[in-house]
Amino acid sequence: MMLEVPIESVKARAFEVPTDRPEADGTMHWNSTTLVLVEIAAGAKSGIGYTYSDRSIVALIVGKLGSIVRGKDAMAPEAVWMAMQRAVRNLGREGLAANAISAVDTALYDLKARLLDVPLVRLLGSYRLNVAIYGSGGFTTYSNAELAEQLGKWVADDGCVNVKMKVGSEPDLDPHRVQVARRAIGERASLFVDANGAYSVKQALELAELFACCGVEWFEEPVSSDDLEGLRAVRARAPAGMDVAAGEYAYTTDYVRTMLEASAVDVQQADITRCGGVTGFLQIASLCEAHHIDLSGHCAPALHLHAACAAPRLRHLEWFHDHVRIEHMLFEGAPMPRSGAIQPDLSRPGNGLIFKNADAARYAI
Repeated sequence: MMLEVPIESVKARAFEVPTDRPEADGTMHWNSTTLVLVEIAAGAKSGIGYTYSDRSIVALIVGKLGSIVRGKDAMAPEAVWMAMQRAVRNLGREGLAANAISAVDTALYDLKARLLDVPLVRLLGSYRLNVAIYGSGGFTTYSNAELAEQLGKWVADDGCVNVKMKVGSEPDLDPHRVQVARRAIGERASLFVDANGAYSVKQALELAELFACCGVEWFEEPVSSDDLEGLRAVRARAPAGMDVAAGEYAYTTDYVRTMLEASAVDVQQADITRCGGVTGFLQIASLCEAHHIDLSGHCAPALHLHAACAAPRLRHLEWFHDHVRIEHMLFEGAPMPRSGAIQPDLSRPGNGLIFKNADAARYAI
């Protein structure tokens, strides 16, 4: 039995990776993604975690959070998580602080598993060792041809039975774009749409009827996730067979509890890079189980994978274009899809990822 292993160091670095082409959704445009990497050392081992956030949290991680984490027991990540939550009380637990804690927490779990020389999924326990993914991208900046090519490739090459596209930038064009997507994938896969909160309730309900004609089965953030009454209204009146999903901006379990109690969603989303890391994600999984609502992991599939195996009501993980691209560029051991699913590599300890320092150097900021 391994005794207490004091944490020796906490490091963080930021990397900005340009997108392969301009991207947008219903409420934002972007041309790069920032990854913040955390490395924590103890007992001659090192664990890594990360978040997709802003470079500014590097100082928070190595400063305030680092002072809390150093000297704590690497074998007790839950206790360290609680100490970090208390430390940011006056900063606010949500937003950047939650992103920072998420990155540290995922590194702590990776470190513990590496100290024990086991895959993280063996440490957490598992309901499954095979996790379904859905292809996600279809940005509103894409031409119809680019949209069709990307969605069709996920179905034909990766075996995805679900694919998602962005809507909301130009609502008048969305019904036609959805038709383009449906023609591209045929009847081989289900079609999801994500408005990122761009519509009003009345717009969302009108478009839901039009989308249903193309067999859309998932309507993500039809209205703002802060509008729980609006989400509930869309959910109640959406066409049969169309699930309403939201929750990617959940930074705390309190947020998720409020969303579930409001009966606002058919599927609850959570993002391990925002919701408090492995600790927070598994707490949310327990809430979903208690409410009989499925959970879907948002983005960062390589980081979600092991925790997703330990979530009882998990439906799938998002195979998000930007993050899949970055994870394969910068990490050895990033999962590859097979028949529309990914699985942990049980031959590798921890989360199975090794950061490619040489490849990442050009993106350091």
